[in-house]
Amino acid sequence: MNQHTFQTLEFQQIKETIAQYALTKEGKEKILQLSPSTNKNQIEAWLDEVSEAVHILKKSSSVPISGMYGMDALVKNLNKGAALRPDQLSKLYDFLDCCGKMKRYMKDKEFYAPRVSAYVDTIDELPELASEIIRCIRNGRVDDYATKDLLKIRKQMAIHEERLKEKSMQLIRSNKYKTYLQENVISQRNGRYVIPIKKEYRNKIKGTVLDTSASGSTLFIEPEEMAVFQDQLTWLQADEEIEVQKVLYFLTGLVEEKEQQIHLAIEIMVHYDFLFAKAKYCRSINAVKVEVNDLEEIEIIDAKHPLLGDKAVPLSFRLGQSQKALVITGPNTGGKTVTIKTVGLLTLMVQCGLHIPAAEGSKICIFERILVDIGDGQSISENLSTFSSRIVNIINILKETNNRTLALLDELGSGTDPGEGMGLATAILETLYEKGAIILATTHYSEIKEFAENHHGFINGSMEFDLNTLSPTYRLNIGRGGESQAFAIALKLGIHPKIIEKAHRITYKEEKNYTTAITDPWKLKEIEKQVIINKYQNQKKASRTELQIPKYQQGDNVKVSPANEFGIVYQGPDSQGNYVVQIKGEKVSVNHKRLTLYIAASELYPEDYDFDIIFQSKENRKKSKILSKRHEEKIIIDHTE
Repeated sequence: MNQHTFQTLEFQQIKETIAQYALTKEGKEKILQLSPSTNKNQIEAWLDEVSEAVHILKKSSSVPISGMYGMDALVKNLNKGAALRPDQLSKLYDFLDCCGKMKRYMKDKEFYAPRVSAYVDTIDELPELASEIIRCIRNGRVDDYATKDLLKIRKQMAIHEERLKEKSMQLIRSNKYKTYLQENVISQRNGRYVIPIKKEYRNKIKGTVLDTSASGSTLFIEPEEMAVFQDQLTWLQADEEIEVQKVLYFLTGLVEEKEQQIHLAIEIMVHYDFLFAKAKYCRSINAVKVEVNDLEEIEIIDAKHPLLGDKAVPLSFRLGQSQKALVITGPNTGGKTVTIKTVGLLTLMVQCGLHIPAAEGSKICIFERILVDIGDGQSISENLSTFSSRIVNIINILKETNNRTLALLDELGSGTDPGEGMGLATAILETLYEKGAIILATTHYSEIKEFAENHHGFINGSMEFDLNTLSPTYRLNIGRGGESQAFAIALKLGIHPKIIEKAHRITYKEEKNYTTAITDPWKLKEIEKQVIINKYQNQKKASRTELQIPKYQQGDNVKVSPANEFGIVYQGPDSQGNYVVQIKGEKVSVNHKRLTLYIAASELYPEDYDFDIIFQSKENRKKSKILSKRHEEKIIIDHTE
């Protein structure tokens, strides 16, 4: 198994969906780390666990999984020489209370969920520790009655604080301070009582300035009369802190003594969260437990892709030791890719101990490797085309494949020359089969369909297409390859049968008659227009083309583009509009589009001018003169000169 397989088959989305059902952070993390096993016994144990958890949820959906928040940080702080805080001890008490609730919850589940309910037997509620925590910690602080000394100190603190308040009230009410006060209130600064004095009377009051107002006009002073009481209270607060730390260290020691039991209880509770999250997900997709085997047998009955939900069309097929490769053909967007993805994803889920959305009686084979080549793997960074990148992936698949491999191949050999792509795809499929892999492959090549038909161990399948609605049904038919629907679709949409017959003859090198199902006379008349050839229109077009060719006379002086050379027209035009023009003593064929009349022959020569003087050599003219008088067999005139 590799990340490419997980990503292509969208297994991460399945894990993220399951994680939403977990109630604790640790449970979510465990689900996201879920990975498939190849051990048959372990997979069966996982599946049995989920089955029992599903049964429990059917009886009672309120599983007491809570109190885990903060436990991870608490455990990490143990044996570090520091005392646990009161809030951490309170969280530990909540966790131990949750463990007790889980034990009571599982007490009556042992008859129909023996494996799952047995886990609580390893949880120790630690009642002594829990009772000591609840005795010493209340409302997020160490309780007064945690120790006798702490109770005594806090009582003394309460008495001194009351005396301090009374003394403060006496001062602000006395005539001695009445003139100096900014206002008649008592406040605290750094835990010490102070009175607000006007700045200008600072020297009138004996005491310590602990703070000033934002404007600086008020000084907060602790008078000497209050300092004695304040110091006594501070000493008592120090004694209190020492006693509180004694209690916290004592409780921390008790926790550290039970560290192993706490660790185990946390693991069990996290596992319960993990297990019931899987069970809740399996119930949400109407999943069932399937049989697993290592005998290279796959039998899927009415299975659905879990991410498609109710939109998915049920999938059913069987592969065994005698038939280990399924080749699926069908139209684009017909569901071929979804089909092979469904098989791969369901296999991954089962090997992770999950139930799958399929019918009872389904069987899944355990694979060491699930190798996929699906989709466009074009790599811009590595400068690889789609075909090249997919071949690189196929090379890795060929290297890693053994007799416990599931190979999922989508449109093998596409992206290159159809002839070579088909040959390469066939050779790859045969090689993977010889290496013992179970193969699911999709293709558009009819030759691969024929190969599967005739090759031992291969079977054909096709995605159903409804010609009435001209849309795929996404249903897989096993046993025969899908016939091309292009001609049938074109015929149904109104292409003339003669055109379809011609296409069939070109494609399959054989004759076949096609007839249209259309009977409406008006529509038939419209269809006939596709093959009617308008001869009059073609003749008119030809004559119009002919008229567009300019007429040059022998002897016309013309300019020849693009070299802008001058020449004399010898003869023409032919059917293509080409003239023979003599340029610098040589006769060349030039299209009329390159010729422009410079001086007409009528302006250069008299009417009875002998153009042989221009176009024939002196030797040819002599021979012509002799032959005009008598016949000479030995005289031959070459007009190509």
